[in-house]
Amino acid sequence: MLQELSIKNFAIIDEIHVSFEKGLTVLTGETGAGKSIIIDALHLLMGGRGSSEFVRHGEKKAEIEGLFDLTPEHPCYLRSSEFGIEIEDGMLILRREISHNGKSVCRINGKLVTISILREIGSTLVDIHGQHEHQELMDESRHLSLLDQFGGEKIANALMNYREIYTTYVKILKKINDLKLNEQQIAQRLDILQFQAKEIQNADLKLNEDEQLLAERKQLANFEKIYASLKASYEGLQGEKAGLDYIGHAMGHLESAAELDDKYSEAYETTANSYYLLEDISTQIREGLENMEFDPDRLNEIEGRIHEINQLKRKYGGTIEEILEYGAKIEEEMETLTNREARIDELERKLDSIKKDLAVEGKYLSKLRKQIAEILSTSIHRELKGLYMEKAIFKPVFTLDEKPHIEFKKDGIDEVIFYISTNPGEPLKPLSKVASGGELSRIMLALKTIFSKHQGITSIIFDEVDTGVSGRVAQAIAEKIAKISQHSQVLCITHLPQVAAMSDTHFLISKKEEFGRTKTHLTKLQKNQKINEIARMISGAEMTELTREHAKELLEIAGTIKNT
Repeated sequence: MLQELSIKNFAIIDEIHVSFEKGLTVLTGETGAGKSIIIDALHLLMGGRGSSEFVRHGEKKAEIEGLFDLTPEHPCYLRSSEFGIEIEDGMLILRREISHNGKSVCRINGKLVTISILREIGSTLVDIHGQHEHQELMDESRHLSLLDQFGGEKIANALMNYREIYTTYVKILKKINDLKLNEQQIAQRLDILQFQAKEIQNADLKLNEDEQLLAERKQLANFEKIYASLKASYEGLQGEKAGLDYIGHAMGHLESAAELDDKYSEAYETTANSYYLLEDISTQIREGLENMEFDPDRLNEIEGRIHEINQLKRKYGGTIEEILEYGAKIEEEMETLTNREARIDELERKLDSIKKDLAVEGKYLSKLRKQIAEILSTSIHRELKGLYMEKAIFKPVFTLDEKPHIEFKKDGIDEVIFYISTNPGEPLKPLSKVASGGELSRIMLALKTIFSKHQGITSIIFDEVDTGVSGRVAQAIAEKIAKISQHSQVLCITHLPQVAAMSDTHFLISKKEEFGRTKTHLTKLQKNQKINEIARMISGAEMTELTREHAKELLEIAGTIKNT
């Protein structure tokens, strides 16, 4: 749920910090007090389009920050991990700053993100509904996934089985299409592959050859230094003032001492071992000096070979192993292209077999969806009846059923569009074509009552979706919004006293002029204040004792309904 919201220097809002709770929260107030501005701020926090016009006049930037408390199974965890965003203790903080020049800075849990990532994450957290906006439920491309969500685990398992086969189907189809390129493209591709294969073969590369060449080049390039160092070392051991002679002399005297006193035996043995070890080393140095021979031609040869290997690395891979792997890969591709007719026949036979399996899984998935669609229709009709639209007919229509051939797609073989007829005798029409404001509000609430249980959205926001209704319909809408709040946190801007009476938390939004500037204020109402505000909503400008009694009655009725 949305736990806290902070807004600073946004439109006519100077600074607001508010804590929200579970259930239904309503925001009421006079027209122009700033109710919709708060929803605009939330919309921007979810990745909506920003503008410098949102920045309060005279300020450098607007700041919006929201803290969300997530359940362990919330879909936001998976989406966040895709973008490398860590969520600790179920807390997620979204922050957006809009400067006076229109630039935006977005952060999620302190990490800088793009607006598109903010929008991706925000879509899992908040669902904002305004009366005149295109909503998710009005988006026909979303209807199939909404039906699948309603179907739950049964649909999810069938869809997973279908997609496993579909992935293989797409891969084989791509291979066939690649092989069916025109003759000229294939001939050009073969020429390129043959050139590359010949170049790699002629190089006659050996694993780790480059490392060995670099070591040998280093040795040849430093021949004089190595020779001089070895010669000086040998002179030090075996020259005119040979170190070995002095050590041998010391060894002889220590041996005499050890024969007379055992405590010098260890010193003698250590000196003797060192002498013979250094003698072996001096022999190795002498042999090394005798065998050393500088070959400038070999150095040039190594330089040329290293250059050749580096050229191949730039073309075919960063290491000799990768170059050889690439060579094997293009050999296989050349064989496939050379014998492509046979390869195409083989793949097409395989594709036919896959298509049969895919058709079986697709038809089974479609059958399940049609069963779920019947259950969904019954549920929607029940909700619409409670909103005094008992004559309305809702039906998910499978639009591809009339086509003679099955079309395989990522989500199955179905396309679904929600159709509705709101009055007897009228034909079913796509839901997106329903334009009546009052009807649209009720249809949307009926659908939202059903889908709020399945979508996993943290918070649902209704921005005056109850406009254009009154009387018993207003009461029904109030009850539906309260029902939705049992499954998701609901924030609702309303002008209906019936909706305000059903709230668990009630905020009054007002604006005041301070020091020549207009500021928006947000006040959490206690019981008596709530009665006064609902009375104002009933009566308008003038509030009487009768309207207060009516407000109390509304609250009592709301309490009874919520308790039952």
